[in-house]
Amino acid sequence: MAREIVLDTETTGFDPKTGDRLIEVGCIEIEDLLPTGRMYHTLVYPERLIPPDAIRVHGITDEKVKGAPRFHEVVGELMEFIGDAPVIAHNAAFDRSFIDHECGLCGHPLIEETRWIDTLKLAQSRFPGMANSLDALCKRFKISLVERTLHGALIDARLLAEVYLELKGGKERRLDLSSARTVTAQVAASASAGYGPRPRPLEPRSTEAERAAHRAFLRETLKDRSLWASYGLDVGDAA
Repeated sequence: MAREIVLDTETTGFDPKTGDRLIEVGCIEIEDLLPTGRMYHTLVYPERLIPPDAIRVHGITDEKVKGAPRFHEVVGELMEFIGDAPVIAHNAAFDRSFIDHECGLCGHPLIEETRWIDTLKLAQSRFPGMANSLDALCKRFKISLVERTLHGALIDARLLAEVYLELKGGKERRLDLSSARTVTAQVAASASAGYGPRPRPLEPRSTEAERAAHRAFLRETLKDRSLWASYGLDVGDAA
């Protein structure tokens, strides 16, 4: 099975180059597009104050991250959880810029750019010209947003895992096709073996007089009557 990691982050702002920092990471492990139940989540102390505008989005305050570990203290277990799997993120360039920035600050190797998969680009390719935010996609795919009163890395990663499943083909991928293959094999076997008699034979469409006339015609016309005999017709009974 293909192992992938769905990842989401929350931050103090939009751009690490201007001093914004990572404050939360949430990861969901999926195999063959379905969650395995394994996840990773942590708050991160950003070493700066969180602006009020950011708090209104995700609800993470300075008090909530006061005792949280710094990124260099959790990067090892985060990367161990991710392993060598592809990383799925919505607007992946945003999450990647913060993960790369934090890794750069503590001297940890980066996740290769080729391993990032952007569900925003997948959605834009499938639904060009339409709203393709995570909220919009959840509504389009009828994925419940009841638990999402605020943005949160783990909640958003869970929602994104469901969205990613739909973008990659939908819930029909969960079907076990072995039963379909069995039915196909049975049909092929039946065809090769020939068809048996009907359980309830059809009533004849011809009258007895018409059948007698036909037998008489065959007896008078044909020298070799074996073909008709193979169908159960006794030509010698013609009147």
